[in-house]
Amino acid sequence: MTNNDILRRVRYSLDMKDQEAIALFGLGNVTINETQFLALLAKEEDDNYHSCSNEQLLGFLDGLILKNRGPREGGPAAKADTVAEPMNNQVFKKLRVALELKEEDILSLLTLAGFTVRKPELTSLFRKIGHKHYQACGDQFLRNFLQGLALQRRHGAE
Repeated sequence: MTNNDILRRVRYSLDMKDQEAIALFGLGNVTINETQFLALLAKEEDDNYHSCSNEQLLGFLDGLILKNRGPREGGPAAKADTVAEPMNNQVFKKLRVALELKEEDILSLLTLAGFTVRKPELTSLFRKIGHKHYQACGDQFLRNFLQGLALQRRHGAE
């Protein structure tokens, strides 16, 4: 999945207006205007398409965390590890925090999308790199999670 696709799916799932999404970038210390935002939402074949960088997507998700949960107690946000974690894992973790999802909630969302996962498979995605049970989050997993989120939030599925 591209960062642009993830951004489009999160925005759709949470039924966000353009101005609300642009404000989230600002909360995440990423400056973006409406024209730039619309270019991130455009399809690759469109003339005004612009690729969404990792920094932009992570800034958007950090803004979502700040909007939903407020600033972290005891100071600034945690710094990233020196070992770069795969982007899908970072996105998945940030969405879990922003939406305050428990393991059961995530499993329920995946079931809504028709994707069956056992609890150990899920917890392996949240481990640190180097842990013997660490697993990288694949595109299919993230895509199904976002689909389940959209089904629950926009279509009222339980």
